[in-house]
Amino acid sequence: MDKPKVFYTATATATGDGRNGHVATDDGLVEFELATPKPFGKQTKTNPEQLFAAGFSACFNSAFQMTAKKAKAPLTDSQVTAKVGIGPVGLKGGFGLAVTLQIRTEGLDEATARQLAEAAHEVCPYSNATRGNIEVTLEVTAA
Repeated sequence: MDKPKVFYTATATATGDGRNGHVATDDGLVEFELATPKPFGKQTKTNPEQLFAAGFSACFNSAFQMTAKKAKAPLTDSQVTAKVGIGPVGLKGGFGLAVTLQIRTEGLDEATARQLAEAAHEVCPYSNATRGNIEVTLEVTAA
C-alpha cells in the first residue's frame, strides 16, 4: 500500500493506567478521563472504543457524502452509526475489534445507497486502515 502524502496530523497523548488514564490532544480540544468498558454496567467515563466509533462514523459519513456528490446522487441526508465491539481473539490472550457501520440515507433507493456505501468504504481512511485487520460490516438503510 502506498504511503499517504500527509497534509494533517492529529496528535494525542495517553497518560496514567492506559484504559483507566487520561487522553488529550495537543491543542486541548479533546480531553477525557478514560475507563475500561463495563459490558453490563453504566459507563461513567469514555473509553477508546467510543472514541474510535466517533472517529469512524464521522469519517465514513464524510466519505459517503463525497461519494454521493461525485456520483451526482440525489442524497438529501445521511447518518452513520459506528458500533465498535471488543473481545478476546484466539488462544493467546489478545483482543480484537469488530465494527458495524449503520448507514441511513434519505433521497436514495436501496440499491444506490448500497453501491455508494461500498464506494465510500473504498475511500474512507478508517476503512482503509482497518481493511484486512478487523471485520467491518455495512448495514444500509434507504428512506
